[in-house]
Amino acid sequence: MTPHRIALYYAWSRPEEVSAPLQSIDDRFPALFETRRIAYPRFRQFADPAVFDQGIAGFLDHVMKRNFTAFLEDVRALTGRCVPELERVDASGRFTALDSGLVDGLDTLVVIGFDSPHSSHPVDPEELRALRAFLGRPGKLLVVCPHHDIGRADDLPPDHRDALQEDEFLHHGDRSIPPQQRFGGFARALLAGLGLPVDNRYGLRPAAAADGSPAAIVADRAADRLGLLVGVDTFNLHAHLPHFERRTDAMARMEVLASQHIDPHAPAHPFTQGGRWTFDAMLQSRAGVFAGDVVVCDATLWSSTAGGVESLRRLWANLAMRPITP
Repeated sequence: MTPHRIALYYAWSRPEEVSAPLQSIDDRFPALFETRRIAYPRFRQFADPAVFDQGIAGFLDHVMKRNFTAFLEDVRALTGRCVPELERVDASGRFTALDSGLVDGLDTLVVIGFDSPHSSHPVDPEELRALRAFLGRPGKLLVVCPHHDIGRADDLPPDHRDALQEDEFLHHGDRSIPPQQRFGGFARALLAGLGLPVDNRYGLRPAAAADGSPAAIVADRAADRLGLLVGVDTFNLHAHLPHFERRTDAMARMEVLASQHIDPHAPAHPFTQGGRWTFDAMLQSRAGVFAGDVVVCDATLWSSTAGGVESLRRLWANLAMRPITP
């Protein structure tokens, strides 16, 4: 069997993310020194400023990207191939487009939607043409992974905005997250351009089992035609996970493959006040929409730092070893 060809694509512009003003609380990654201070005693190994950049760049290198190391190592061990890590705009300012030169040599492309409003670049029409051609071939898989969209309140007056953002903050309980931290603009634009408009709403706290491990997912196993969820019983306990809301055409063109329970002990959240206690955690394009397939899930499913690693490793293996149509 030909080794599976997978690439990981960070949809951010690194220079724009690392230059986000530290005096602004919203819509940026924390600096490494902020993370060390909030999470002490964790991360004290990164304390030496002569070795570790204490700004946002240090956080991206030593926290964010390291979270994906286990996934990259597992896939390499399974396939015998290194998984290239590509940035839309890297530290040198080099731009890497999702064009035919990149995607034509792949079987699976995983787009990590950690781009904030500082670096959410538009999707070029040529990129959409290349991705449609990619998805026009059986066996090809595009995995689009926006992260959360916390504190979205652009259309609210200041007092209502503050109340909403406080409710969301208290619900997820992560003191490292500001009132508003929005990610995934590029991923949303990419999905909309493919005729699959999806919103990554909120940052919801997932439920845990009695032993503190992640609660079981609610999976539509009959719809799992790619076998991604075979042997996968849980996802992870990342404190703020998005609900993937299908909009307009996506209601007919995408189906919910898995949902997660929301922590019933967490403070109230606007999403749960209507009586809903699960969020849609994984979507897939319906059979026949493309010759290939599109999956939408959170970026942290490829990370090893929020629990459920044994189950996630089975997900990674299912992705890496799935049969590829010649």
